[in-house]
Amino acid sequence: MTDAAIATRRQSLVEFANEYAARRDEIAVAQRRGYRMERWTYGRILDDARRFARELEARGIARGDAVLLWGDSSAEWTVAFMGCVLRGAVAVPIDPVSTPDFAARVARDVSAKLVVRSGKFAAAALPAPALDIETLSEAIARHSPLPFDSPPLARTDTLEIIFTSGTTAEPRGVVISHGNVLANIEPVEREIRKYLCWERPFHPLRFLNLLPLSHIFGQTMGLFIPPLLGATVIHVDSLKPWETIETIRRERVSVLVAVPRLIESLQREIERGLERKGTLETFRRNFAASEKRHFLLRWWKFRAVHRQFGWKFWAFISGGAALPEQTETFWNRLGYAVVQGYGMTETTSLISLNHPFRTGRGSIGRVFPGMEIKVDANGEVLVRGENVAMSYRRGRESEAVVGADGWFHTGDLAELGPDGRYYFKGRSKSVIVTSAGMKVYPEDLEKALRAQKGVRDCVVIGLPHGGNEEPCAALLLASAEANGADAIAQANRSLAEFQQIRQWFVWPDADFPRTPTQKPALAKIRAAAEARLGAASAATQGAGSVSNLIAQITGRAAGAASAQEARDALAGMSSLDRVELMGAMEDRYQVDLSEAKFAEATTIGQLERLVREPQAAPVEHIFPRWPQHWLAKLVRLAAYYLLVWPATYLLAAPRIKGRENLRGLRGPVLVIANHVTYVDIGWILAALPARFRHRLATAMRGERLAEMRHPAANLGFFAKLSELLSYPLVLVFFNVFPLPKESGFMRSFSFVGDLVDRRWNVLVFPEGLTTTDGRLAPFRSGIGLLATRLGIPVVPIRLDGLFELKKNERHFAAPGTVRVSIGKPLRFPANQDPEVVARELQHAVEKL
Repeated sequence: MTDAAIATRRQSLVEFANEYAARRDEIAVAQRRGYRMERWTYGRILDDARRFARELEARGIARGDAVLLWGDSSAEWTVAFMGCVLRGAVAVPIDPVSTPDFAARVARDVSAKLVVRSGKFAAAALPAPALDIETLSEAIARHSPLPFDSPPLARTDTLEIIFTSGTTAEPRGVVISHGNVLANIEPVEREIRKYLCWERPFHPLRFLNLLPLSHIFGQTMGLFIPPLLGATVIHVDSLKPWETIETIRRERVSVLVAVPRLIESLQREIERGLERKGTLETFRRNFAASEKRHFLLRWWKFRAVHRQFGWKFWAFISGGAALPEQTETFWNRLGYAVVQGYGMTETTSLISLNHPFRTGRGSIGRVFPGMEIKVDANGEVLVRGENVAMSYRRGRESEAVVGADGWFHTGDLAELGPDGRYYFKGRSKSVIVTSAGMKVYPEDLEKALRAQKGVRDCVVIGLPHGGNEEPCAALLLASAEANGADAIAQANRSLAEFQQIRQWFVWPDADFPRTPTQKPALAKIRAAAEARLGAASAATQGAGSVSNLIAQITGRAAGAASAQEARDALAGMSSLDRVELMGAMEDRYQVDLSEAKFAEATTIGQLERLVREPQAAPVEHIFPRWPQHWLAKLVRLAAYYLLVWPATYLLAAPRIKGRENLRGLRGPVLVIANHVTYVDIGWILAALPARFRHRLATAMRGERLAEMRHPAANLGFFAKLSELLSYPLVLVFFNVFPLPKESGFMRSFSFVGDLVDRRWNVLVFPEGLTTTDGRLAPFRSGIGLLATRLGIPVVPIRLDGLFELKKNERHFAAPGTVRVSIGKPLRFPANQDPEVVARELQHAVEKL
C-alpha cells in the first residue's frame, strides 16, 4: 500500500479489520490463563469479532448504540471491541480497577445496551444485560464467522467513549472517532514500512503489553500497531517483577509496553538480584564507568542482565506518565532502547514521540506527524490536529474539547529544546497523574473524605514522585476525639484502587491558610506536606491499603470500622487467602516478598514492614529447561530402559491395576500420588503407559535440590563433590524440577504451567513429604491450585506395599508385593475452591 493509499483508503476502522484477515494464521494474542498460556491467531479473533457483531445485531444493537467493556485485557476483550467496530456500535471501555458504582453510572449515562464484563464483576448491579468476557466465545459460537456486512461509517463517526478516571464525581468521557484513531495509526504505518525489511529476521515481534486495553495508549500498542507488523501481543494477569522478567524470557518478548512504575520496579528487581548475589557494588562501579562507552561495549558488559531477559528483548515503551530520567538512564546504559512519548486520551494517545532509534534523553520526543503543538507564554502545551478528540461526554451533555481559540489546552507544561524535542516540565491543572498513568481528581478524594464522620474539612494535593505525583490528604478534624486513620480507611473503601489515599496528615492549625477569596492556599499546604512527609514518602498511615486488600480478599472485613477489625480478619485468613494476599501485595507495591517471612507475619504492621523492607527469599530456586531437551530425553529413556526399569522389577515387580482408566486419554496430564519413599517414581514410571512415561516431569522438594546445587560449607570434599554431581544427574535422569516447601512455590507453579504448555506431563506428590506411619498426610492446598488452574486431567495413583518394605529395611520383595493403583482421571473447573479440590483429590487417592 502506498503512503497516499494509507491516507485515503481507510474511512473507518472497519477497513482496518483487513489487517487481521491478512495475518490470519499468525499468532495475535498470547494470554495467561491460570498457569497456562493460551494463544489466539488473527483469524480466530476476526472470526469471533464477526460472530460478536452478529450477536449485537441479534440483540437489536445498532450503529451508535453503546456497549460497555469492563474487564482485564484479553483476546476476548479484543474480540468484543472489534465486533463493536464491525457493527458500528460505540465501545465504552471501563478500567478494570473502577468501582461497580462508577461502572453503573457510566452505563446509565451512555444508555448502554449491553455489558461485556469479567466474571469477577458478576455481582455488580448494572442497568443492561451482561455477557461474561471469559466465556464470550462460547456465548457467540452459534453465529457465522463469515464476513459481516457493516454499516457505512465515516472518520467522523464515534468509535468509543473513554472515561479518563474511575471518579466518584460526575463521570466525564472523551468521545473518540474513527478518524481520531486513524490519524494516529497512519503516520506510524508509514514509518513502519521503512523498517519492515529489518523486521523480517526477528519476526514475529512480541509485545508484552502491561497497559490496559481500556486506555487509549494500551489500545494503540495492543490493538492497532501489532497487526501492521504481524506482531504478537502478550497479556498477563500478574505484575510481579520476577514474573514479568520470566515472561519476557520464556515468551521471547521483543518490546515491553508499560507505565513508568512497572519499568522502575524491574530496575529494583535487577538490583535486588545483584544484591542477593553480593555483586551490586561491582555492578554500580561498572555502571558508572560505562557512561560514555559504545552501545555494543555496554551491551557486552551487562550481558548477564540481557541473559535474564532473553536475547530477543531490546526495548521499553513507556506510556501513561512521565518516566523518571534516572530510570531511563539505567536501561539505556545497559544497552536497551527506551522509547518515551507524550499524549493524552483527548489526543487519542500521541502528541509527541521519541524515535525508537534516535531517542533524546529526558525528552518526550518530537511533535507527532499530523499534530500541531505550540507552547504559550505560560509554558502550557496547546495542541490541534485530527488526533484531538471530538468532545467530552458528561452525563447526557456534550462539551467541546477544543477551546474557542481552536486549540486544545492540555494543562501540561513543557519547553522546546534546541534539538527540536520537547521536555516535560509539569502540570498546571489540579489533576494528579500517578506513576501508573492513572488520573486522580482531588475533588473526588475530598468528597469521599468530607463524607466521613470527624472530618471538618480537607485538601488533597499531589506530591512529586519520580516525575509524576501521588495524592496526599491534609485533614482538619472536627474534634480532638476524631480519628484521622479511621476516616482515611473509610474513605478508601469508597474509592477505586488507584485513588487510594496512602499519604496523609492532620493539619496542625485550626484552619488552612487561605487566599483572599477564602480558598485554601494550595502552595502553602503543599510546602507543609512536603516538609512533613517528604516528597518521595511512601509510608502508609493508619489502617492503610494492606487492610483494604485483606477486606477485598476475604470479604469478611469489608465493612470494618476500625483497623482492629481488619487485624482480626488477618488472623482468620485461610492459607489460600494468604497466598492471594501475598500476590496482591507484591502486585501493588512492586516487590518480591519472602514467603517464609510472610508466613510468620501475624499483624498488619508486620506486613507493612515487609513491604518497606522486603527480605530476599532465603533460597534461590532454578527452573532449567535443558532437562526437557530432546538430547536429555534420549539419555533419560536409555537410562530408564537399561537401568531403572530392570532394577524396579528386580527389587519388587509391581502389580498394576487400573491402566484401563487411561485408555483414550492423551496428555498433558497432572499425575498425583501418595509419597512413601524417595524412589517412588520408579514404580510410577513402570505403571504409566509409554505416552505418559516418556514425557514426564517430576516435582522434587526444592530445598533438597538447592542443597545439591550449593552444598553446605561444613561438608567434606567428597560429600560436596557427591552433591554437586547428584544435581545434574537427578535432573537429566528423572527430569525433576523444584517444588519448594518454604519459599518460591508460586514460581514453581508458573514453571509447571510452562511444562504443560510444552506438552509435558507432570508428577506431584501432594503430601509434600514421605509418610512416617504408612497413612496419607493431608494434601497441601497447592495441589488444588494446580488442578484448577492448569485445566488438564488429574490422574490419581496410589502406592501400596512400599511402606512395609521401608519399615523393615528390606530391598527385595516378591512380585506383586508392591501394588500400583491408577484411578479415573478427574477434571475441575477453574472457579472451584482449591481447598475443596485438594480434599477431593486426597479422597480419590485414599479410596484406590
